[in-house]
Amino acid sequence: MKHSLKKQIDSFVEFKQWYIKILQDFNFDLQKDREARDLLSRILEEKHYSYNLEEILLSFKEIIQKKAYICVFGCGPSLEESVDYILRNLGKNFFNNCVNLAADGAAQLLNERIIPIDGIITDLDGINKRDFLKANYVIVHAHGDNISLLEYFKNTIIDFTNVIGTTQAESAYNLINPGGFTDGDRILSFISSLLLPKHELYLIGMDFNDIIGKYSKPEIQKNHKANPIKLKKLQYALQIIEWLLNRIKNPVYIINSKIVSDNLKNLTLEMFKEKILQN
Repeated sequence: MKHSLKKQIDSFVEFKQWYIKILQDFNFDLQKDREARDLLSRILEEKHYSYNLEEILLSFKEIIQKKAYICVFGCGPSLEESVDYILRNLGKNFFNNCVNLAADGAAQLLNERIIPIDGIITDLDGINKRDFLKANYVIVHAHGDNISLLEYFKNTIIDFTNVIGTTQAESAYNLINPGGFTDGDRILSFISSLLLPKHELYLIGMDFNDIIGKYSKPEIQKNHKANPIKLKKLQYALQIIEWLLNRIKNPVYIINSKIVSDNLKNLTLEMFKEKILQN
């Protein structure tokens, strides 16, 4: 039987206990998640007949495996400072030599700095259509709270070639449940089975604290304090990333964040610069 990347990446069974806990803790509606999943599935059915999920997954895997550094960009308050420091001290070539994966609105900052984006992982509430179209791949997530955004982005999803649909309910034939909860930890969950021993992962702008970065939503102009629900989501995201480290055997570094975790390696910007220059 031919190997299926969709089956390899799909993590609904492994992630199911997390999902049940999240549904209960946030009082989310399972039926709404399924409604969003089915809507995105129908949208993908309207794509050109040549659309082939397995072929897109294979080409995405090839991009992931081409370079040793993988940078995952979140929308935390340290994002702008960190990216600008790296540009000043390591130059744009550093990002040109990385696989750059943006969680939702982090794509805006990367586009402003003219940094190539290999993939955006998004539930569509942090990006606009312009940012969507500038990525090589877009992984669109469907959940009960973004049905109206799926409708708004419908034609963009249909017209964009390298789009991958995800769900947090049971997967459909043309969607994947990669695991994960927020866009940031969903990136790590999605790529976890695609990693090679050579890979090092750098989490940039992923702070998981009580301040939300201004790139998290298009209408936000400055950093602001997280409300209790958002803070709880970020705490879940951190817990899930720590849980994923059992699957990800590669080094995972958090850059320029005050986060305290016994399972994640923290690097200051200066430490990060020295590490890259020594490699």
